[in-house]
Amino acid sequence: MMIKDEIAILLERAAIEAQRRNLLPPMAMPEILLERPQNPEHGDYASTLPLKLARAARMNPLEIAQTLVNLIQLPKEIESIAVAPPGFVNFSMKSDWLTAQVEEIITLGEEYGNLDLGKGAKVQVEFVSVNPTGPLHVGHGRGAILGSTLANVLASSGYEVVKEYYINDAGSQMDAFYRSLCARYQQALGRDAPMPSEGYFGDYMIDIADEIVAEEGENFLAAPAELGRIGMAKVIDSIKSDLELLGVSFDVWFSEKSLFENGQYDRAMALLKEKGYTGEKEGAVWFSSTTLGEDKDNVLVRSDGSPTYFATDIAYHYNKFIERGFSRVINIWGADHQGHVSRMKAVISALGIDPERLQIIISQMVTLRRGDAVLRASKRTGEMITLRELVEEVGPDACRFFFLSRSADSQMDFDLELAKRQSAENPVYYVQYAHARISSILRLAEDRGIDYRGGDVSLLTSEPELTLIRKMLQLPEVTEMAACDLEPHHLSYYALDMATILHNFYEKCRVISQDEALTAARLKLVEAAQIVLAKALHLMGMAAPERM
Repeated sequence: MMIKDEIAILLERAAIEAQRRNLLPPMAMPEILLERPQNPEHGDYASTLPLKLARAARMNPLEIAQTLVNLIQLPKEIESIAVAPPGFVNFSMKSDWLTAQVEEIITLGEEYGNLDLGKGAKVQVEFVSVNPTGPLHVGHGRGAILGSTLANVLASSGYEVVKEYYINDAGSQMDAFYRSLCARYQQALGRDAPMPSEGYFGDYMIDIADEIVAEEGENFLAAPAELGRIGMAKVIDSIKSDLELLGVSFDVWFSEKSLFENGQYDRAMALLKEKGYTGEKEGAVWFSSTTLGEDKDNVLVRSDGSPTYFATDIAYHYNKFIERGFSRVINIWGADHQGHVSRMKAVISALGIDPERLQIIISQMVTLRRGDAVLRASKRTGEMITLRELVEEVGPDACRFFFLSRSADSQMDFDLELAKRQSAENPVYYVQYAHARISSILRLAEDRGIDYRGGDVSLLTSEPELTLIRKMLQLPEVTEMAACDLEPHHLSYYALDMATILHNFYEKCRVISQDEALTAARLKLVEAAQIVLAKALHLMGMAAPERM
């Protein structure tokens, strides 16, 4: 249990005791949250509980705050509790408790910051899931990094996480891909074959056709289905390769076709019919969304008998929740899927599943810039800028950090020039350099034969030292916030703050000095700081370099 949770319990007990003594009227207890004050002079933690209780109690929040403080017995970790306008209760931790946490961090090592929020609950994170009809573009990269970082955060928070890519290998878009490839394949063999009007005209289709001709010759002129299968496999391999450049991998690659082959589609449609949520109109089968509060009903099966995208997605979620038993499902979708959210929630409810178990994150658009210039197309092909081109230009760590620098629901600008700059202006360089600087200090200590294992951390009493420790102790709270709110961007903010405080500490406190006792204590501090910063970087899927 984190110290903030223990403080929340102290406040709750004080409020219950105040009611027992008739110092407060009986009332429901709101959720007790602890915040980090902006001003460190206001302590380490602050609670607004008195403000929340004031209206129901019909009392001045300052009076409530003082009542609560009077009923709290100070535990050994807390130095003082203070009341502050308009109704805060502020808690300050003891310096010796803070410094003792340095030893705790070193003992835990890579385990520091791990939580048990999930208690082993099985969670699926489905992300990217781009149709296998072409290469990934920059926007897909944002979803990939959001998903993989969120999976890291949830895994470190006690969940059993399955990362999944849904392969849309059925439907009209794949038909268009197959017809396009057949045309390019024939053209590669010197035959006259027109491209379909709704086809895929990118140069990559020519490249795929040329590869197949080089490998197989004319073997597939009479086997278009096999040609399409091989072409799709090549696109999927390319997608896997591009994602690997970013350090993104999946546990499951799930085929849309399997929903029909294994009967999940039929079972899902039958369940909706059984529950009275389907009806026929104009030869089509409809989902009665309006009975669940939606503005309009939605087509499941067209009049020609073909299922809609919505119908196959229902079958896929039937498979996730009912057949595979995920306690939660988290989907990361692009901005073009915003309109699909509410009807998906509605149909989950219709299937008899709590819609709160389905959580959907919409990843907004990315604008690429080179300084002030907006980039709209690849210099190489004149078409869209691919994810591979971006990673090859700026590197995977810069991609990951920049994509995590804004919340998913915010549109973002990605400045390629800034991402490549090796200076403090570049947040990626700035954060990783902080880790490398610590590594350099620890190497110097090793070269000089300094044994700091017996160092006394109680000597860490200066403001820069305690500020650094306080920031280090926030990592579990940041991880908890990222896991509970599904907002992994908090990690990038934290890492940047941590690096700033580390650099400030380095400038003000000489680590290796003539004072052997202080040297040993500070070496312990920087070792603990290295553990914390490396953990933040690793949660973001980034490297923690020892040299730069």
